[in-house]
Amino acid sequence: MVGELRKPTPITLDTFLRGIWHENPVFVMLLGMCPVLAVTNSVINALAMGLATTFVLLCSSALVAMLRNFIPKQVRIATYIVIIATFVTMVDYIIQAISLELYHALGAFIQLIVANCIILGRAEAYASRHTILKTLINSIGMGIGFTIALLCLGGVRELLGNGTFLGFVVFGESFQPWAIMILPPGGFFVLGAWLLLFSWLKQLKERRRNLNAS
Repeated sequence: MVGELRKPTPITLDTFLRGIWHENPVFVMLLGMCPVLAVTNSVINALAMGLATTFVLLCSSALVAMLRNFIPKQVRIATYIVIIATFVTMVDYIIQAISLELYHALGAFIQLIVANCIILGRAEAYASRHTILKTLINSIGMGIGFTIALLCLGGVRELLGNGTFLGFVVFGESFQPWAIMILPPGGFFVLGAWLLLFSWLKQLKERRRNLNAS
């Protein structure tokens, strides 16, 4: 019937897992590439950026979902940016209070979370159209997926670039570090390797599905 209210989709496990695997913001959607390539030269930097982004994503999406019926369509993008910028400022001061060394290591990329298309995209495409509970679950999954992707890059780059993991020596004094891995080109190399791996896994899954179907 015309004008019939559309029933909301139920909350399922896929609501949470979609951002971790099927719609991973880095390995599938290729979003937020600037921090992915810039701050993943160590595990601690990758973890800090991942947690900071997850916090902003979770809080801003929840607030957008709560106010979605009160925000005029004409100013929705500007409103989302103001909301996101508020939580980014909070994260900026929190990291600065916890560790100045980490704050300087992350540099301007903390403030640039405001322009992260993952957060703005979730606010526009998801939070503004779903309930707060569903938005929270989806945002947590998306944040975890983004953090896992950063750790995948940061772990490989720190291991090969310094021979350490979280600052602890892994390969011993005889290991010759690959200096390129902690430089910007190393980020592209490692990201490309991970994308190749996930592409191969996807093709392998499709082949098995076709064999079972036939």
